[in-house]
Amino acid sequence: MADLFDSGPGTEPDKAGEGKAPLRPLADRLRPAAIGEVIGQAQVLGPEAPLGSMLASGHLSSLIFWGPPGVGKTTVARLLAAETDMHFVQISAIFTGVADLKKVFEGAKMRRANGKGTLLFVDEIHRFNKAQQDGFLPHMEDGTILLVGATTENPSFELNAALLSRAQVLVLERLSETDMEALAQRAEAELGFELPLVPGARAALFEMADGDGRALLNLIEQVAGWGLKDPIDRAGLSARLTRRATKYDKTGDEHYNLISALHKSVRGSDPDAALYWFARMLKGGEDPRFLARRIARMAVEDIGLADPQAQGICLEAWESYERLGSPEGELALGQAVLYLALAPKSNAGYVAFKAAMALAEKTGSVTPPKHILNAPTRLMREQGYGKGYAYDHDAEDGFSGQDYFPDDMARAELYQPVERGFERDLKKRLEYFARLRAERGE
Repeated sequence: MADLFDSGPGTEPDKAGEGKAPLRPLADRLRPAAIGEVIGQAQVLGPEAPLGSMLASGHLSSLIFWGPPGVGKTTVARLLAAETDMHFVQISAIFTGVADLKKVFEGAKMRRANGKGTLLFVDEIHRFNKAQQDGFLPHMEDGTILLVGATTENPSFELNAALLSRAQVLVLERLSETDMEALAQRAEAELGFELPLVPGARAALFEMADGDGRALLNLIEQVAGWGLKDPIDRAGLSARLTRRATKYDKTGDEHYNLISALHKSVRGSDPDAALYWFARMLKGGEDPRFLARRIARMAVEDIGLADPQAQGICLEAWESYERLGSPEGELALGQAVLYLALAPKSNAGYVAFKAAMALAEKTGSVTPPKHILNAPTRLMREQGYGKGYAYDHDAEDGFSGQDYFPDDMARAELYQPVERGFERDLKKRLEYFARLRAERGE
């Protein structure tokens, strides 16, 4: 059974007989034969990069490749086995059970006894449960296998700490436009002709691939199969091809990446970037209600009292979405995003609230000073409740300046408004009351 997972060299089509076997897919025909042929991933494969350094030293450790589909995780793993003269075994966590793993490990032990190492490549390794992941550990530690795992999910959340401590995580990035151009030129050399695309259509082809090299080669293969004599433009290409679905997992790492990008763009007062990330999440199928809640949260946390209208605008946009639905209601949310991005920013209220919560936890159950306690009964009045309370409306300037903190507690200055937006006025009021309090000896 283990041999079913072994991956040997590819074979050329059989040209004997009356007909020719079909050519292998373009992505398979262009699979690099050496590390130096890999397009992109210089941050991992360069001479001074982690894998480049490992190969130069002749010592390869267990690895986890983290990156989107179609960026070369499988290819690089296969080439590492060839570079280090190890037997390459590939399995998928989706289709492999405990019995299959045992056979893989047994085969690796036999090869090790004969002086041959095994590089075990595990695709979608995050799909293994904790017990299955733990099963790799003893075989990694005794050298039976060198593990190379591949995942599209954040290893910090999906892989066991024990496994991560024994492997180095390397991030493989989506292909850049320059990388895709190099890959397209390599494909054209293999095909023997240039793609029949005007420059705008060629750029559209790269956009459709969305950084996925395998998807790009599949798209190129479709274009090549049309047998066009005259180049087509962007519109013609778009009519014939379907754009690759945008990478977005509403419950996974990409969800948190994009909402973080949206929130930080708003905080950074960049309305264009904020609207872009908002649109990216909608395009990916995000629930607009989740976005409405997060937008309201931004108003509370990052704008605060610097613009007291911001929260109301977000709630009104949320209500507009509930009444209008999609897509018109999404426009209201988008306008709220723009308003927040351009609003003056302050987290003073947020910081003050957290400080107050920490102070409340620290001081426990101390009681308020008696002069601000109500005294509805004679016994309470005899105990001094309400005695000495100064009614602020009767005081000069409508401000008594009394201390409202517990008797044995020093006055805390929690709220520190900033010199932006409406909080500039609030800061002046705060300074005014502090001056009056000092003048009246409180």
